[in-house]
Amino acid sequence: MILLAIIASLTAIGLLCWLLFTLAVFALPAFVGATAGAWAHSIGAGIPGALLIGVAAAALTLAAGHLLITFVRPIWLKLIVAAAFVAPAAIAGFHATHGIVKHLMPSDGWQTTFSVIGAVAVGITAFVRVAGIAAAPASSGGAVAQA
Repeated sequence: MILLAIIASLTAIGLLCWLLFTLAVFALPAFVGATAGAWAHSIGAGIPGALLIGVAAAALTLAAGHLLITFVRPIWLKLIVAAAFVAPAAIAGFHATHGIVKHLMPSDGWQTTFSVIGAVAVGITAFVRVAGIAAAPASSGGAVAQA
């Protein structure tokens, strides 16, 4: 029974880490949506209005980021947009890793070390996914080059 609990715990941690890596790119839109929804609720929009405004703000942020990464020409501007998406993902990765390792090791130093490693891993993953948006292959228009 104990072995089954250990296997189930490791599987749950693996699934949560996979989910974190998959959804890391959406940390900035989720933050913007939650902030806009909280603001709308505080000014009296009610729960349905706050949800609608939050979802709209998150969708607009994600669409703006994708459009900027895709159509902006200077590489430095693309890096700024990518950094805007990667920084919240790295922060989320730090806190998610810290939440896992604080139950596994008593040393604060090792907890911080592994949390930073998790933040770097999530940040790199988010950067690769954001950079993949910008790396759309150029079409040759159907012409095949002859050697």
